[in-house]
Amino acid sequence: MRTIPLLLLFVTVACSRAVTAPTVVSGPIVGIPVDSTFARAITRGTRTDTGAPGPRYWQQWASYRIAARLDPRTAQLAGEETVRYHNRSPDTLRRVAVHLLQNLFASNSPKNENVPLTGGLRLERVTVDGRELARGGDGGYDVQGTIGWIPLSRPLAPGDSVELGFMWGFRVPPASAPRMGQDGEVFFIAQWYPMVAVYDDVNGWQTDPYLGNGEFYYGFADYDVTLTLPTGWLVTATGELQNPRDVLTDSALSRLERTRTDTGIVHIVWRRDAERTRNDADGLLEWKYVARGVRDFAFGTSNRWLWDATRAVVGDANGDGRADTAAIHTMFRATAAAWELSARFAKHSVEFLSRDIWPYPYPHMTAVETTVYGMEYPMLTAIAAVPDPQELYTVIAHEIAHMWFPMQVGTDEKRYPWYDEGLASYFETRAARDQFGPAAGDPAVTGFVNYLRAAGGDVEAPLMTHSDRYPSQAAYVIASYEKPVSIFRSLRGVIGDSAFVRAFRDHGRWWRNKHPTPYDLWNSFENASDRQLDWFWRTWFYETWTMDLAIAGGRVVGDSVEIDIERRQAAPMPAVLLVRREGGRQDRVTVPASVWLSGATRHTTRVAASPRVLSVELDPDKLFPDLMRSNDRWTP
Repeated sequence: MRTIPLLLLFVTVACSRAVTAPTVVSGPIVGIPVDSTFARAITRGTRTDTGAPGPRYWQQWASYRIAARLDPRTAQLAGEETVRYHNRSPDTLRRVAVHLLQNLFASNSPKNENVPLTGGLRLERVTVDGRELARGGDGGYDVQGTIGWIPLSRPLAPGDSVELGFMWGFRVPPASAPRMGQDGEVFFIAQWYPMVAVYDDVNGWQTDPYLGNGEFYYGFADYDVTLTLPTGWLVTATGELQNPRDVLTDSALSRLERTRTDTGIVHIVWRRDAERTRNDADGLLEWKYVARGVRDFAFGTSNRWLWDATRAVVGDANGDGRADTAAIHTMFRATAAAWELSARFAKHSVEFLSRDIWPYPYPHMTAVETTVYGMEYPMLTAIAAVPDPQELYTVIAHEIAHMWFPMQVGTDEKRYPWYDEGLASYFETRAARDQFGPAAGDPAVTGFVNYLRAAGGDVEAPLMTHSDRYPSQAAYVIASYEKPVSIFRSLRGVIGDSAFVRAFRDHGRWWRNKHPTPYDLWNSFENASDRQLDWFWRTWFYETWTMDLAIAGGRVVGDSVEIDIERRQAAPMPAVLLVRREGGRQDRVTVPASVWLSGATRHTTRVAASPRVLSVELDPDKLFPDLMRSNDRWTP
């Protein structure tokens, strides 16, 4: 999810920031806390200390068949669903947990932000292997806010499966709802069907409730979905449309075919078109979609959308030695003027991120203009009618970056929001710089600025804070979005470009369609760089320490120049020195972070005095989030 523009937030942060004296950890800097559940997973062979899954790693799976009907006039959605849930774990399960996320909008459900009240989810029927269950009582199912517990009539043994059935309905929330909603012209439907919760090898059932702020942790599954809408309402969704000839006009089909060969933007449905869809005698159309191996399914629909399409070259996604392509679609109302650039922006984002991370694997990437500022689902993003083109690009790039994290690498967004939001923000800044160039400013440095406005102040909280337990929205945004841009840029500076890229690609290759933890990510970086980096994880993920390395002075001693470096804040980081010399020569010297780990706050390094030293500068490439740049330079 992309947060709303943060200028007001950071004005508030800057005004409330406490002015504190320098804080230095004087004792040894110890490693990260031991996580007993992860340690047990290593012992059991489902995880490793290299970052790769263990030989006994297992993954639950589900297959969903959903039929739903949306009435835009009343904003009522009704659906039926069967789920075949496969137990691939070594454990026998006696009940199944399901997410009932529309209950966020029920008055009696706990929540940590204001949401419109619609009554929540109406569960009209629940079955297990065809047997209907009552709610409550002996043998009945239980609903606790956004979590439901379904008892099984027979224990679900390893290797066995069970079929769950649901009939449900709800009123689609208005535009003020988080991450979904409608304004009468556009409906974006997400968090909309009963979904089996994740049961994993580290925590078992993961049933943290949906309270509004924190996002999601979902399992991977196959989907077969039929959506019934009135004629004239365009539909787009996760997965591939199976019956385009039944729902699209001949002109739209013809233009779609052109996108296979045209390199430009094709207007599939445009202002001149009298009809958006085929007509049917009963005034309804069925849109049929199939998606394989995805972690969620969402859809959008509108009777006002225009539709642009093109294709992106993504590299060799399937490993056959040839470059692959993905269809790019954007749908938007004519009033959203900047959106006429949206297909070009989405194409660039997919192509850049495919080069920068790894090839985009899905058949399409679709961005739709909605009432939601920015939210991501597999192959589908919901984005507001942002009027500024550069802002629109950054939101599109951010949401498309989520197609890697968490759509492919199935992170727990709720417990570790930085894992997906922070990575999406980091790659968004890189994509934006590639799109707009240096003239638009360096977004990576801008990330430093946003974090440094809050660094060391009362508003900060550690990144390893649960998303629903941050003390304020400002603290959540800083830790989940802004600070990670600085952290990952710094990590790249610590271990180097090649190790950084190799670690990310190893992590993706190992954990696509699986559920990694932060320890798996960190182990991937240590494995790729052949370095022990506990000091880095402790500093930037478990603490709110800040960084200020300073050049305290220097002097000529014989044939050397001694340079005094001080650690004036707690964070231990490498001291990268650029030594400028007479005649134009420049030397670089790196003092490793290890010099600080014993608790030292001052270190002297020596360089040759000849050719004559003209100046010494700390961190000349601005790789690290140093609080005080004014003390980073020394001139003899």
